[in-house]
Order: sequence, then structure tokens, then C-alpha cells
Amino acid sequence: MNSLVEPNSDGPKVDFLEITADHYLDAPRWKLAELDALRERFILIPHALDLSLGSAEGIKDAYLDKLAALVELLDPPFWSEHLAFTKAGSRELGHLAPLPFSIEAVDAVARNVEFVRRSIRQPLILENITCDLIMPGSHLPETVFLEEVFSAADCGWLLDVTNLHINSRNHDRSISDFLDEAPLERVVQLHYVGFSCSKDGRLIDNHGVAVNEEVWQLMERVLKRTSPKGAILERDQNLPDFPEIIGEVEKARNLGKEFGRWG
Repeated sequence: MNSLVEPNSDGPKVDFLEITADHYLDAPRWKLAELDALRERFILIPHALDLSLGSAEGIKDAYLDKLAALVELLDPPFWSEHLAFTKAGSRELGHLAPLPFSIEAVDAVARNVEFVRRSIRQPLILENITCDLIMPGSHLPETVFLEEVFSAADCGWLLDVTNLHINSRNHDRSISDFLDEAPLERVVQLHYVGFSCSKDGRLIDNHGVAVNEEVWQLMERVLKRTSPKGAILERDQNLPDFPEIIGEVEKARNLGKEFGRWG
């Protein structure tokens, strides 16, 4: 759970928190009490993991019902999920799998989002994930695929700045070309986090390390060209002292202020 902060005389002020929605589905009483305590103090943005919006076979009703109840309880200005699939047939993949950049995938996401909207009225924003490989059947440039998805599903974009950097490095793509061609007017919120390097030289997002300088540089480029409502620091393991986390949050806030993106 992370946020932007604003310094004041009483210390940092938290604007909002992002919660992993799945942690509060079928949760024990003590976990629900934690949620109630957070609701009293903060705006909470649910971030779901397992809706599998890219699955060709559709959405599982049981999961959607639980997620819808949580979103209704929190009544956020928007909520988020990943542009990915986590289920194929009857198999649970256990991770976020990338979609092929194809019209067929666009149609599947649009159908699933339409179905979800029957249960969840709050606006949905979709996050770009890291892609270990370009899926077979991809016949569209990624930027065209994103534009088609956001248009067909009528969704905003949760632009993960770190994922964008990682995919560009791992697949030897131009970030400048991506920013020139992507539907940046759809951006509602940003994610940023650190990354690490595997033994084979590939970059991996890492929620347990400080934000890398390359991510800060890309964040600045993104903020020059988008108007997000906020940015979330995804630091949820190997936590440092709180002032270090606040320092990274304030750095994002100051970058946004530099370009007039938030107060």
C-alpha cells in the first residue's frame, strides 16, 4: 500500500493508498478490521490480481462477486486490474501472463470488461505488465494494441513506468517511439518501483529495492506528456526505514508538481 504524500506541520499527509484487493477477499476478521481502520483515514484504491480480463473463456462469477462486494464497500474513484490473463481453460497459471497483441485479444478484453461492469460501476483502469516474451499471434504493434483495448473497453490506463522501462530494455525497443505512439491521453494513474537484473541480463521488477535512476528519468518524461491523478510507489517487501520510503514518494510528488500535474 503506497501513496503520494504532502509535507505539513504534523508530518507527511497521505493522499490515498492502493490495496491489493485479493488480500481482502475471504479475509479473516482481523484482516477485515484492518481494512475498516484504513477506510476511516484514507481513500483506498483496490488493485486486483486474478480477474483474468484477457481470458477467452470469460470471467469467473465467484471471484467477481467477491471483488464487486469489496469495491462497493470502498467506493473508490476508480479501481485497477492488469492487462493480462491468469487462467487458461481450467488451469490456474499462478502469474500474470501477457496477451498477444491481436484484435482477438482486444475483443476478449472488451467482452470481459463489459461483463464486469454489470457488477462493478466504478471506473476501471488497466495496467501494462512486464512481458517475458511476445506471445504468438501478435500482429499489432503494442501501442496500437493498447489504443484498441482502451477504446474498445472504454478504460483508463494505469501506466507502470517501471514495466515500460523493463519491456523496452528486454525487447530492445525505443521508449521514445513508444511515448510518441501510445495513447497517453488515457493515463489515469502511474506505478513506479525498483528493478533488478537477472543472471542472463534481463531486467525484473522488484518490489523490495529502491527506485532506480532510470525509472526516475522515465517518470519525468512520462509526466511531461501525461496528466495522471496520482502515482503509487509499489514497495511491499524488504521495507527500509519509513523516511526512505517517504523520500521516494515526495520525489514523485515534486516531479508532478514541476509539470503542474497535481497540487
